[in-house]
Amino acid sequence: MKTYLKTLLRTFKKHVTRFLSIIFMVLVSVGFISGIGSATDKINFSLSDHYAEKNVSDFIIKCASEDGFSDGQIAKVKDMYGANNVNAGMSFDVNVKIGGVSRLTRLYFIDFNDWTVNIPDLTHGAAPADKTEIYSEASDNKIVGVETGAEVTLDFADILKQLAEQGGTEITSAMETMLARLKTVTLKVSGVVQSPLTFARDGEPSYKNPEDTKIPDNITDVNNLITLENILYVSKDVIPTYKDIMSFLPSDPVISPGDLYVALPNRKTFNAFDRRYDKYIVEEKQSVLTALAALEPETAEEADGGENETYRFITLNENYSFCSLHSYGQKVKGIGIVLMVAFIFVTALVVLSTMTRLLEEERGQIACLKTLGYSAPKIIFKYILFAMLGTGIGGAGAYFVGLGLAYLLCGAFNFSFAMPPISSHVALGFFLITFFTIVAATLVSTLIAGLRLTREKPANLLRPKPPKAGKKVFLERIPFIWNALSFKYKSTMRNVLRYKSRFFMTVIAVGVSMALVLAGLGLLDLCLFGGIDSATVLAISLVVVVFAGLLTMVVVYTLTNINISERNKELATLQVLGYHGREIAGYIYREIYIDTAVGIIVGYPLSLLVMWLIFSVMAMGSIGGVTWFWWLIAPVIVLFFTFLVTMVLRRKIVGIDMNESLKANE
Repeated sequence: MKTYLKTLLRTFKKHVTRFLSIIFMVLVSVGFISGIGSATDKINFSLSDHYAEKNVSDFIIKCASEDGFSDGQIAKVKDMYGANNVNAGMSFDVNVKIGGVSRLTRLYFIDFNDWTVNIPDLTHGAAPADKTEIYSEASDNKIVGVETGAEVTLDFADILKQLAEQGGTEITSAMETMLARLKTVTLKVSGVVQSPLTFARDGEPSYKNPEDTKIPDNITDVNNLITLENILYVSKDVIPTYKDIMSFLPSDPVISPGDLYVALPNRKTFNAFDRRYDKYIVEEKQSVLTALAALEPETAEEADGGENETYRFITLNENYSFCSLHSYGQKVKGIGIVLMVAFIFVTALVVLSTMTRLLEEERGQIACLKTLGYSAPKIIFKYILFAMLGTGIGGAGAYFVGLGLAYLLCGAFNFSFAMPPISSHVALGFFLITFFTIVAATLVSTLIAGLRLTREKPANLLRPKPPKAGKKVFLERIPFIWNALSFKYKSTMRNVLRYKSRFFMTVIAVGVSMALVLAGLGLLDLCLFGGIDSATVLAISLVVVVFAGLLTMVVVYTLTNINISERNKELATLQVLGYHGREIAGYIYREIYIDTAVGIIVGYPLSLLVMWLIFSVMAMGSIGGVTWFWWLIAPVIVLFFTFLVTMVLRRKIVGIDMNESLKANE
């Protein structure tokens, strides 16, 4: 056992560079994929937590009845779902004076003491002390916002005239008499809040202008309904009677101020728009409609048929903020799935090559252990342990890299959304899939290579593996090209094409990296020139380019390092022959850049496939729409990261010990 442990420790010491290469390969690949994938899970968890914490309404019921919702109807719905899950109110869009300036404003009239549904976040100021103080909605890219302390003037006579004009209602003499009795109220903004329903920074078209909203004839600019200047929350105690307001409006639930906000009691069913939730909503809508209609016999027949002109429902499936954030999250997930395949493929390929060649170099060690009586499983276990420790350490680090990347991407959503707090739920789906796929590939490849070697006799293993037979490369059959090459380039081409497995592995790995870089630049093009104003897509594109570049570095470094280790004697011979360090480094560099150049060429068709898949899952952008110069920048990026590798490897190339290398057994 003592001898076994010594050989184990010596293996780690001798091959520390390869051990670190495995760690960094897994760190980059698994960290990137888990970060992209878990960002979607984090968003969905955050939506679900936000939905439950703020008691977000599952639907808003708008009533067009002349008397609005009756006390009996409100009591019935509260009895069905609980008093804390149902709030009544009204809302409409009118011009009001704020700081002496008339602005298009949405007014929500609610009971501050009974605000238990759609609980807002107080971002500035304080809660209203009495009915003369109000809340204003936080500003975004559309809403101007009203600062605390500002005065708001509500001229109810003017407001009701505006409502009558919007609804096409003719003002009668009786209405004029009623208007003359209305008073003007001056209110003060005491606090600024962020509604849990409207956190998209580009406004909330689902509530400000639903698709089936009837646009009043006097509104020539439809965007006026979409881009409200302000939203105010006012105590319902300051408004005239509901019946007086309804006399100025037509019977239309779309512009009716009669609202019921209903939060369904089963809060776990939402789960970021789970399929069960959609079914749940449909069932509960029908139950509510039936219950309301039962208290209003003339509408009962309509309710049984599933259609009702008196009531209109706006659900979370029609909420722009919730749906758009969820949709963006799904697009990120789609990108993650596409890139996961590419990263896993390259990582598994390189780790497989690393372990296979490590075992080949340890042929003598394996022969000695067999001679000492060690069994094949015990011998193979040493190399499996080497591989598993490398992937395990890389995987542990990758989890934290992925976590940080997920928070970075979620943070990028803040440019488009007033993001809910990022959920603390652990999202391991993408991490586990990627990590265990790489672990399985590493384990299987090490096991197969180990079994193949341990089946051989010790005498055969102690003999150096016969070198590949020399033969002409295909360029030698093209005289006008071959004859034009100098000796050093002829030597380089022979070395490049002689070891086909190493050549193809490098080409494929660089080709996939090139495709990933171009995919990232394609996403960047969407933001810069494609009209997609999304900080999230921009962040993803930069992350993809950086991690694809890092993948290129690790791949080229690992494969080249293996190449150098296998050719120590050859490089030492060149030193003995009088080659300078720069010439010996160039001997390896030429091979690296030739392999990289071929990989870049292969990467172009691969990039078409990767970009097509990404644009398809995002449902935006096209390959033809990618600006031409990105196709030229991508290979420059790949070559830059390759150049960094060559600089790192120079010391290893020129620092070869001639004596040790030349004493190796032939």
